[in-house]
Amino acid sequence: MTTTSAVPVSLAEIARIAGVGRAAVSNWRRRHDSFPSRIGGTDVSPQFSLAEVEQWLRDNGKLKDVGGRELLWPRFEALGSRDESGLAIAEAARRMRSPRARVSQPELSGAARELVGEAARLGRAEGSRETFEFLLQRWLETHVRQLSTTPPPLATLMTRIALAVRLGGTDQRELTVLDPACGTGHLAAAALQEYDGPGLTVLACERDPALAALAAARLGFLTEDRGVRAEITTADALRDDSFAGSGADIALCNPPFNERDWGYEELATDQRWTHGLPPRTEPELAWVQHLLAHLKPGGTAVVVLPPAVASRKAGRRIRGSLLRTGALRAVVALPPGSAQPHSVSLQLWVLRAAPDGSAAAPPGQDALLVDATGFAKPGAREPGPDWDALGSFVLTAVQALDHPDRELPGSAVRVPLLDLLDDEVDVTPGRYTANSTEASGAELAASWEHLRTHLAELTDHVRYLSGLGFESGTAQTTATVGDLLKAGALTLRAGQQPTETAVAPREPTVPLLTVPDLLMDGTPSGTAPAGSAPAVVEEGDVVVAGVVRAFKAWVHSGPPLALGPQLYALRVDREKLDAHFLAGCLRAPANGRQAGTHASSSSRVDIRRLHVLQLPLAEQAAYAEAFRRLRAFETLLTRIDGSGRGLVDDVGDRLAAGGLTA
Repeated sequence: MTTTSAVPVSLAEIARIAGVGRAAVSNWRRRHDSFPSRIGGTDVSPQFSLAEVEQWLRDNGKLKDVGGRELLWPRFEALGSRDESGLAIAEAARRMRSPRARVSQPELSGAARELVGEAARLGRAEGSRETFEFLLQRWLETHVRQLSTTPPPLATLMTRIALAVRLGGTDQRELTVLDPACGTGHLAAAALQEYDGPGLTVLACERDPALAALAAARLGFLTEDRGVRAEITTADALRDDSFAGSGADIALCNPPFNERDWGYEELATDQRWTHGLPPRTEPELAWVQHLLAHLKPGGTAVVVLPPAVASRKAGRRIRGSLLRTGALRAVVALPPGSAQPHSVSLQLWVLRAAPDGSAAAPPGQDALLVDATGFAKPGAREPGPDWDALGSFVLTAVQALDHPDRELPGSAVRVPLLDLLDDEVDVTPGRYTANSTEASGAELAASWEHLRTHLAELTDHVRYLSGLGFESGTAQTTATVGDLLKAGALTLRAGQQPTETAVAPREPTVPLLTVPDLLMDGTPSGTAPAGSAPAVVEEGDVVVAGVVRAFKAWVHSGPPLALGPQLYALRVDREKLDAHFLAGCLRAPANGRQAGTHASSSSRVDIRRLHVLQLPLAEQAAYAEAFRRLRAFETLLTRIDGSGRGLVDDVGDRLAAGGLTA
């Protein structure tokens, strides 16, 4: 039996239990001799006894108002097995809703059963649904490398697309939703939240028993007091179709990718393959046909697929059949980061069964191809979409699916079937939208207005900077950064590359900026542990890049940021130095050349040798303002260059297309 004394917790988990940062826990450990001793782990990532930590936190008044969920989760994690902890969470959820229910998972160990009882009691005291969602989220985070889930924003978007595209839906008083590979129920949950009409039935299937149990638990909370019928089965939907003969109004699916052992041999004569037997290497097309086989006339399916399915040679015959019969109505290319795997631009295929059961697309029908890969969130340190903008754009496009006279937004295009049914049958949106996205008149007008605004700002800076006067022949005294460090006017911290062992699971992190990031677009590409990164800059600190090819200095604004190798953080004493004045002096090109250790562009800059003017704090203000203006002037030049080049391309395309009126 697992007791709390045998449950290990990391510094990051202790921080969550106490509701503080990891650095605070490290300070407690250094300052208090009574802090529990390490029972495992390493010097970098030590582990402690949960029971001893809880007692120490209580004795020292550091638990505050943190609920029991944080204390409960490490015990679930200590069960060790992914399946047992998942089944235990699902069983706890069932007991929260039905206190007198007996344990229905006979494979649970004694420790797991005891934990189920404690979790159920805690849930009824602190909120059943909230407790379950907390435990489920922690479970998913712990096993993120073993599981593929559908992010809630994507699940919501898929549901809205299906509801918007299905035919005859507005007149129906009942709705059946199918998800044959439901995982922990993200898509089914989105359908329950988006559809509030009467007569809702949810049919879901999952081959992994732990995931199926968690999906049933999640839907159990969502269907309470709604009169919704939900049926979740544990089976491999392709090999053992639990809902054979059942029809669905909408089907949603995020199937497993690239699985060769999907049942090719035993399912060779299956009646679902009306568009052809999927090749062994095309399991995704088996899922597509499985969904179509369960749609009612006019029903719609939305499925997440890897981009290769749209163009692989092995699947062109089936893609052609899907187009000729009108089953494949739209393909939406999503931005990278929309779902796992995050580095890939996944696609949504929108399928629809003919309302009259016909086996051919109506004459003149087009396919809608939507390239939404450009809706990545600007400035984000990790790839991912701007969900609000992406959802609005995609829904506007698909709502025009049955309205040929309706104008499509941006990079969405209707492609005649004859153009798609060539030797390749490639339905990748980017192949067809690249030449069809010429800027509209309104977009050109907006671009010109932005350029005028930038030029006006630039003119203001030119007026200010050109009016600066300089005395000649006057020698100004300077001090090096090393001198200022000795005088206590500033402090210096050097960035480092964090080691893998320093990052505990689920430990809070901050963006990590490196020199290669500066050479690209300046967007941090990695993360570092929040409490152990050697150099984390906060708003108002000065950052210096100590390498000639990327030499620069600036005042940091925004949330905390960790620095990688060859980047340095300077924090000024505000009674002695103005941060903008310091950054302006340091970033002078001549300063970097003088402090460089070699003449090559790969040489390092000795930060301590950089020179700063020696001026009283009151006189630094005028220099600081001039430096700020100069930095803004430089930024505007870059923006204007990009805007101008974009306008040259857009206007050139419009002129080459003809139609000039003035």
